[in-house]
Amino acid sequence: MNLRLTPEVAAALQAEAERTGKSQQEIIRDAVARHLHLVGREAPLSDREQARAEGLVRPARVPYRKVTPRLRLPKGVNSLDLLDREDRF
Repeated sequence: MNLRLTPEVAAALQAEAERTGKSQQEIIRDAVARHLHLVGREAPLSDREQARAEGLVRPARVPYRKVTPRLRLPKGVNSLDLLDREDRF
């Protein structure tokens, strides 16, 4: 299934995922299930939510952020070329 979102909805979904620590897929699945009345208000917690509730997993101290690569290899060079001969398979 492909889902096309407006830029505003996509941005809001990404912000909610960063805020809650849930994946965008998980947020969409939960919203669809609630909209279709497949889960009640007393729905059981997911494994992730259960672990958070029991204090087994702590939320991230820093919200998710996009990482930009710091190293760019020269054209025609790949990471395997950087390994010594004895490190290759």
